[in-house]
Amino acid sequence: MSSEMTACCTPLTTDPLTADQAELLSHRFKALGDPVRLRLLSLIASHQGGEACVCELTAAFQLSGPTISHHLRVLREAGLIEGQRRGTWIYYRIVPEALRSLSQALHPTAVLT
Repeated sequence: MSSEMTACCTPLTTDPLTADQAELLSHRFKALGDPVRLRLLSLIASHQGGEACVCELTAAFQLSGPTISHHLRVLREAGLIEGQRRGTWIYYRIVPEALRSLSQALHPTAVLT
């Protein structure tokens, strides 16, 4: 993952976004705009040890395995999670820098009136 993908943005209230920054943030926020993906991200982030097996994630939903895999792929392509195959299972963890870039972009640095 490039440094562009992880260290994105200054707060919106400080400097206007570049076209590339807006594209990256839009992609990430869009990925989080689905309740299943937002919940998956939360389950992964809050899981003991900071990573979760896809088998544990699938059990938390009444959705098919392929549907969960699709949502995980969207999160992975947005740079919000990464996975590591161990045997037949994939273990996912969040990418802290990606979440930090979302938070930093929205952080108000000045009081808006």
